[in-house]
Order: sequence, then structure tokens, then C-alpha cells
Amino acid sequence: MIALGVILLIIGFVTGISILWTIGIVLLVIGLVLWIAGSLGHAIGGRRHYY
Repeated sequence: MIALGVILLIIGFVTGISILWTIGIVLLVIGLVLWIAGSLGHAIGGRRHYY
């Protein structure tokens, strides 16, 4: 999810499409939150680790 967010940010920045920029930021933030919560040992969606 983090990689997809970064890719959409880059594509949105290069092409100037603001919706890709917005979706990229949202995916990046959600991915980082899930990654941090998973690394702290919290079960997310029934999984111990989030990949």
C-alpha cells in the first residue's frame, strides 16, 4: 500500500492530475499507520503482521 501510494504521488505530480495526488497521499498515510501498528505487535484484521 505504501509503494502504491508513492507511485500514485509521482504519477499525479508529473501529470498534474490532482485526484491521483490525493489518493496517493491517503494510501501512503494508511499504509504507514498499518505498518506502524503491525510493527508494534497489534493484530490488524486478524493478522499479527501486515505486509
